Amino acid sequence: MNGHRPDPSAALAPVEPDLAGAFASRGPDPLDDPDPFGAGEAAAVETLLRAYVRETATPVPAAGEELLLDFPASGVRLSVPVRYRSATGWHRFGEPRAASGPAGAALVAAVAIRESVVRRRLSHHLGSDAVARVLDSARRTGTHLARRRAEGESKATPFLEAEQALLLGHPFHPAPKSRQEASDGELDAYSPELRGSFQLHWFAADPAVVVGESADGRSPAELLRGLAIGGAAGVEPPAGMIPVPAHPWQAREVLRRPEVAALVEAGLLRPLGPAGPVWHPTSSVRTVHRPDAEVMLKLSLGMRITNSRRNNLRGELRLGVRAARLLAAGPGDWLRAEHPEFGILRDFAWISAGADGPETGLETAIRDNPFRGGAGDGPDDGQCVAGLLAERTGPGDGTPPGHRALLSAATARAARAHGVSLAEASARWLTRYLDVLAAPLIRLYARYGIALEPHHQNTLVALDGDGLPRAGWYRDSQGYYVAASRAGELERLLPELADGLELVFDDDFVDERVAYYLGINNLLGLVGAFGALGLTDEGDLLRVLRAALERLRTTEPGAKGLLDLLLDAPALRCKGNFLTCVDGRDELVGDVRAQSVYIDLPNPLTEVSR
Repeated sequence: MNGHRPDPSAALAPVEPDLAGAFASRGPDPLDDPDPFGAGEAAAVETLLRAYVRETATPVPAAGEELLLDFPASGVRLSVPVRYRSATGWHRFGEPRAASGPAGAALVAAVAIRESVVRRRLSHHLGSDAVARVLDSARRTGTHLARRRAEGESKATPFLEAEQALLLGHPFHPAPKSRQEASDGELDAYSPELRGSFQLHWFAADPAVVVGESADGRSPAELLRGLAIGGAAGVEPPAGMIPVPAHPWQAREVLRRPEVAALVEAGLLRPLGPAGPVWHPTSSVRTVHRPDAEVMLKLSLGMRITNSRRNNLRGELRLGVRAARLLAAGPGDWLRAEHPEFGILRDFAWISAGADGPETGLETAIRDNPFRGGAGDGPDDGQCVAGLLAERTGPGDGTPPGHRALLSAATARAARAHGVSLAEASARWLTRYLDVLAAPLIRLYARYGIALEPHHQNTLVALDGDGLPRAGWYRDSQGYYVAASRAGELERLLPELADGLELVFDDDFVDERVAYYLGINNLLGLVGAFGALGLTDEGDLLRVLRAALERLRTTEPGAKGLLDLLLDAPALRCKGNFLTCVDGRDELVGDVRAQSVYIDLPNPLTEVSR
């Protein structure tokens, strides 16, 4: 008997058959394979192909036809059934076939990655590493699905439920769940997809070697002291020493670093071990949450996840504090007055041990946590947008899930509440989302020249009782830009605005990056998800989006450069996760202008009109 978790959204029947019924004529969805590792393999192949065709500008034929992909470097041709063709790139594919029969993740990854390595004259070891990461990601995904299909009903808060929903990972990344350096046993505790939880590993540091700062007067040391000694399982650091937390995987690794070993040898840093209440990893893996804690913690984690080792860099942490001070100097008050439904979660403080030299691996950012308590209609029900869009697989008996994503359930609820079709409910959902999340971000940029990187994993929404967005948030200290044309104005608000930090950039560069993060990744990605989930026609939502952006262009001349790009540019610069992965780049290292591979992507907004 299958012990899969009951789907509480299954009772929310849509008011009319949704467009996913059109997929039925193309056979069972590979994501619903009864074998969880078969479903994980199908997901890995689909995301890899979706990224590959985007980044190689390969045309995708209509649904029901075959996509033919030739890989001359390997002498292989793949025939791929197109289950759904997306105007924004969120295609759905069936099982590929080669001349010898069905093609799994190993073959597809090998030929696609080798083609890129040969064409771009890269070292072959980079291709081997990328293939290994794809296969590791496929296996991890199968493990996630097996565990979820066997679990009972979740008791997670809405916030954690969305954070833990990304079982398949980034829809345009070839290896979204690769975590090669950690063992299966470690990942049981550290993975949000497995509903992991763990105690923090604590160190006691002599004040002489503690560094950090805070934007709002609260001492990082005192905040952390309360987290360390709270509860029966807490730990009291030796008198006069300051508690410094670490991810347990990181704690083992940093003790091998010469600079950390020297602090321990000198008695300036003492490992205290795991202590205190358990914390829950969120969708980023390294940021941890406790429903009863005043703050969240963004821990350094040197494990390679997607395109980066997630080490916190001190420059990034200082940027978070500087951004919090900048918001407090005026823009934050303006934003709250103009958009009380929108908020920015500040990384307002940080701490580390090791006063001089490079990062020690103990760098921790301290983040606002408005999502406290359990389920309810207050601010504690903010949900990660990536989690809302994350596709589910079937329960393990070959049938589809009650709803393919949390977004599907929310849209069905809105359709029932308002007595409208799923297509109309989708349009209303997008319209409300633009009001509570996109408009505040664009208006903040127009008014102050402050731009953010609001990709799906960095944005959160709260839904009202009808399933429609009612509030939004942005998080992450790494994603701040100031347009050079506005830097003088902001320096009058905060004289030390850019001292020692890479924060001010040319306007054209800022426009390009926001057009990617907000335009392509977030808004066009949301349109694509609605279509791929079978909820509505993407063209209808593209018209809704275009009309909203045109209205903003009329009322917000300060964002004209950005909005001109989104509305009129025939192509937009888009991050290429496949090519970045094959290149072996770490997106957190080096010049921000060259950390990732960018490609030109045809702009679907130019193809629609109001």
